[in-house]
Amino acid sequence: MIHILEGTIFIDNMEKFLGKIKKTSKDNNVVIQAFDADKLAGEEHIRFAVKKAMNSFKAGRNIANDLAKEIMLYAAGTRQINRAMKLGVHNGENNIALVAIGEIIDLSAFDEITPKPVLQYDNSKNDALLEIFNITKEELKARGEDKIPELVIERVALVDVIK
Repeated sequence: MIHILEGTIFIDNMEKFLGKIKKTSKDNNVVIQAFDADKLAGEEHIRFAVKKAMNSFKAGRNIANDLAKEIMLYAAGTRQINRAMKLGVHNGENNIALVAIGEIIDLSAFDEITPKPVLQYDNSKNDALLEIFNITKEELKARGEDKIPELVIERVALVDVIK
């Protein structure tokens, strides 16, 4: 099961927050990954990336040593962890998408996240998406700005090809 908690959060200590994710994951036998929702092209983007990452693990084609990292790689449309980290949360105010995968998912420990719809695609995300996913002006001209989410999903699909 895939569960997404979206909202806003102020992170004053990244190490502590990431430690909480790790502990909650281990204690509950779930995989949790945190994303900067401003750098995601909507729910379909993240769900597609999760499914691709899970399939790569099942087929033994994974690059990362754990599923959370593999999800980050697919979501970023890359096989380079340093590029994928651009999709992560940061110190300060964040629009966050906390993605959890497991049988029984309880994200109540993350009560500092104020639920709010921040995952959906809108034009305010364009600059970040164009940069992160290397979408060219030529592609935009040919396909149109309204197709940015589809172009991002194409980049996720291409991760299997660029291995």
